[in-house]
Amino acid sequence: MLRTPKALLRPPRDEDLQAVRELVQDPDVVMWNPRSRIPDETAVTFSIIVDDGRYAGTVTLHDIDRAGRRAAVGYRVAPWARGRGLAAEAVRAVVDWAFGPLELERIELTHAVENTASCRVAQKAGFALEAILPANKRFGDGRLHDEHRHGLSIGTQADPAASRQR
Repeated sequence: MLRTPKALLRPPRDEDLQAVRELVQDPDVVMWNPRSRIPDETAVTFSIIVDDGRYAGTVTLHDIDRAGRRAAVGYRVAPWARGRGLAAEAVRAVVDWAFGPLELERIELTHAVENTASCRVAQKAGFALEAILPANKRFGDGRLHDEHRHGLSIGTQADPAASRQR
């Protein structure tokens, strides 16, 4: 389990299932995060639980390559919890954990260029925009979209506070 000022990040539980079902029906999630990952040894998922005990979303560290010391991170946040800095805080906590006990050295975060909210989350969590990937991923509308690739490496971590000031 991980703790942030706004939430507890813990392994998913059966009690989260109804809230997860509701989240995956949200139009923004359907559009920008249409596929669920099948749990395996290359992924770790945390449920985001706010202080009143309410499920607010998930953060998943996926495509974990322990030999290469790298992974990717993704997240989904309930509509009622958006715009509060919760996603960036939760992503940053998972990244810090990955750089610590998991001994990873690089994390990537990608999102559709049109998904400006995800771009803000990446920046607030300290990720640097590294590239635009043309026609890189098919999203919920069935079309290929350009993506931003953000990266964060252990030796070159951006200061999240500095990112918020930009």
